[in-house]
Amino acid sequence: MAKTIAEINQKIKEGKAVVATAEEIISIAKTDGIKTAAQKIDVVTTGTFGPMCSSGAYFNVGHSKPKIKLGGGKITLNDVPVYTGFAAVDILLGATALPDDDPKNKVYPGAFNYGGAHVIEDLVTGKKVRLMGTSYGTDCYPNRNIDTLISLKSINDAVLFNPRNCYQNYNVAVNLSDRVIYTYMGMLQPNLKNANYCSAGQLSPLMNDPLYLSIGIGTRIFLGGGEGYICWPGTQHNPTVPRSRGDVPRSPAGTLAVIGDLKHMNHHWIKGVSLTGYGVSLAVGIGIPIPILNEDILRYTTVKDRDIYTQVVDYSEAYPQGKTESLGEVNYAQLKSGKIKIGGREASTGGLSSYAKAREIATILKDWIKSGRFFLAEPVANLPGPKNMSNPAP
Repeated sequence: MAKTIAEINQKIKEGKAVVATAEEIISIAKTDGIKTAAQKIDVVTTGTFGPMCSSGAYFNVGHSKPKIKLGGGKITLNDVPVYTGFAAVDILLGATALPDDDPKNKVYPGAFNYGGAHVIEDLVTGKKVRLMGTSYGTDCYPNRNIDTLISLKSINDAVLFNPRNCYQNYNVAVNLSDRVIYTYMGMLQPNLKNANYCSAGQLSPLMNDPLYLSIGIGTRIFLGGGEGYICWPGTQHNPTVPRSRGDVPRSPAGTLAVIGDLKHMNHHWIKGVSLTGYGVSLAVGIGIPIPILNEDILRYTTVKDRDIYTQVVDYSEAYPQGKTESLGEVNYAQLKSGKIKIGGREASTGGLSSYAKAREIATILKDWIKSGRFFLAEPVANLPGPKNMSNPAP
């Protein structure tokens, strides 16, 4: 029998909702069967935690005395440049932004030791950061220089806004050259000695709703230890890639744009990441609840690591040149075993995404729902899917 989100929220309010993580639902469905499990379970929770470069935050820092027009000026936070092309005191900080003199920064020595992601983490941790810069001055904003400390408590608004998070599947990165290379997928040893991947597999949100039947624009989520929302399809959203059994994409597909109040987040789930030889990124914790409205939605949440295949790609030449050739296809059970074979050669595998943290996020979200702290939000529009790619409206 089909359910509605309103009915599930009523059960949450009454303390009667039955919730399982995406890991737990696999054994529940195996024991009870899909039909019974769909009637029994109200919500399945998912989770992921890993570097998500397309992230950032915008701030309204409040006015100085006398007032200053930051818009159009040159402003930094802990020496990291911010974008100022908004109003007087609205600024935007990208997670991958770097100090002008990095990697020889005097305050934070070492290659790519500190960037926008670390500023965001410092703020969430409760630290004060240094806002410094110059502007050209106007009659209404006469101040031309600013050098002050700010914190999340002292500024008006702090909003995490990430244009592309939660990638639905991703490449496995390898290196066919004879030298070490440094990438956003980490350090890759020469001659296919290692293979790096970045997904929580069977716990990953969009793996559990591959056709976006329940996850949409307006869905309330766990974001960085607080609550947030899916606000649009993420950049590079591409659900039309080839899919395997269970409609699981076999290469990078859907993505999410997410937003939330940075002041309510937790530094355990917002972490600055330094990628040797590449730059910086922000590790973000995201958990998405999947309301079990019918048997089809339940069936998709039973996806297993062995059902999820992805492509092995050479990052030494093919990827930099925009080539799409795959060296082979492997599943996440193989990746998590620690070794894979490609073209007869064995490579050690390493995950940039933490499965243990993903499990913890799914469990926290489960507890929030069962305790009545977290309610589901009805999406206001669908994400573009394989059949409605041209328009995000229902």
